[in-house]
Amino acid sequence: MTDWNSIEAADYAVPTDRDLGELVEELSRALADPDPLIRDGAAYGVLHTWIARGVIDGPRRLALGDEMAERFRDPEIQARTFAPLVLDMLVTEGDLKAEWVDAFARWYPAEEDLRGYDEKLGWLHAVAHGADLLDRVGRHADGDPVRMLDLAAARLTAPTGHVLDQLEDDRLARAIARVLTRTDMSERDATGWLDAVDAEFGADRIVTPVPAQLSNCLRTLRLLYVLADRGVRPAAEGAAPEPLHHREAVKTRLGEVLDRMVKR
Repeated sequence: MTDWNSIEAADYAVPTDRDLGELVEELSRALADPDPLIRDGAAYGVLHTWIARGVIDGPRRLALGDEMAERFRDPEIQARTFAPLVLDMLVTEGDLKAEWVDAFARWYPAEEDLRGYDEKLGWLHAVAHGADLLDRVGRHADGDPVRMLDLAAARLTAPTGHVLDQLEDDRLARAIARVLTRTDMSERDATGWLDAVDAEFGADRIVTPVPAQLSNCLRTLRLLYVLADRGVRPAAEGAAPEPLHHREAVKTRLGEVLDRMVKR
């Protein structure tokens, strides 16, 4: 097994005695490993750095993306939930295929294991990792922001018995807010995705005890309202908050939906 810690310590230099294709395959397997020290350790940093530095060429990146899209159907939870992190790396560098987005859109609202952290498997973060990819695709020049907003609504309204923890709801709220900073969406585009939330959780649909998905949705939309009001912090450290493009319309619609969700 490759010593990824040594590669990390050597400023991520590619070993001269190894085939790059074999190394990329090994990195891909490492990011599905059930051992969190392998999956979330130096191997993650090596893959991220090699993609960012262009060490992994275009054809290999596309093949890696295809593998991650297929991994959304993996029986192991940690394999599924780390796939969007790798795709996020690729989309950041400009790679994007419709098939990847389709696979992601099938998986994200359907994932049933929403644990943030597991004592044995470590970080899983299905909702948070998916939110990161949703954000990245939604802001990519070739991405469809409306589809990503609709996907967020589908995730929020999907039945679950798990109340989100480990700030999963915050990550999703920030992802939605960042997509809403795009200036090429109409007001209807920016608010229409909330119709599905309203239809699912409106006052005439409220039941008790409160289902987990309603609690999750409320917390996500409350933070989104704050971000719509104040702006959302971009990924760059120290940068000023970015305003949501249709700020007032988004706030108004969020207020309406939130009011109906808690009305008794």
